[in-house]
Amino acid sequence: MKQPTAEAIAHLRNRIHIIVEGTDTRLGKFFDIVLLIAILASVSVVMLDSVLYMRLQFGTIFFYAEWFFTILFTIEYLLRLFSAPNRLRYAFSFFGVVDLLSVLPSYLSLMFVGVQYLLVVRILRILRVFRVLKLKAYMQQAGFLASALKTSQQKITVFFLSLVLLVTIFGAVIYVVEGPENGFTSIPVSIYWAVVTVTTTGYGDMSPKTPIGQAIASMVMITGYSIIAVPTGIFTAELARNMRPQLNPIACPNCGKFGHAVNAEFCDRCGHALHI
Repeated sequence: MKQPTAEAIAHLRNRIHIIVEGTDTRLGKFFDIVLLIAILASVSVVMLDSVLYMRLQFGTIFFYAEWFFTILFTIEYLLRLFSAPNRLRYAFSFFGVVDLLSVLPSYLSLMFVGVQYLLVVRILRILRVFRVLKLKAYMQQAGFLASALKTSQQKITVFFLSLVLLVTIFGAVIYVVEGPENGFTSIPVSIYWAVVTVTTTGYGDMSPKTPIGQAIASMVMITGYSIIAVPTGIFTAELARNMRPQLNPIACPNCGKFGHAVNAEFCDRCGHALHI
């Protein structure tokens, strides 16, 4: 039997890559649309299977449907891995990891009961709709969000570290004041109470009973309202800065307005030529 040549394998990889990654061809667009329908259908099956009376009535159908989609997505993942120009890069990319996680729970469920419900991670694959429908404007806005998160990472990290120190101190203090007799059985449990209180969640499963403890709780609540908007403010400021158009630091020789569009030749206030 004649073995396929390296050229034939390369041609096959290229053809598969065009179908599974490209949207310019009719077959590639059809593949992506079918894939999106399969993703939505598989997630629906997993969700319905978690409903007790639905599982009792249609459990067998759900079982075979889940494995059908798992095998389908496994074949698709292997095809993407086979046809990728850089297989290692694809395997560790965002979509590569999501593609793998979309099939892994089914195989793990053979050893661990209930793991199959983690298959809802397949819903992340719906992000491919932006590529299929060529919604570049939406991808650009997502890029602004990602860039703002990246540039504000250090500030938010410092904020959360400060918050961790704060709730640790509050937890230790409330533990000393209230003690195990009032439900604060340990410092970790007290820190949990501090986190719930600072974030204004307030489950109500633990509450201070002494006047001093209630005074401390009031301080924690006020502190929570004071700091809850800090990460939002940091992120919003970075987002506004990233979305602000880049300006050329040139002053108009006529009206003195500073800052114009990079390629501007005339002042956007008075219309005077910027370059004389």
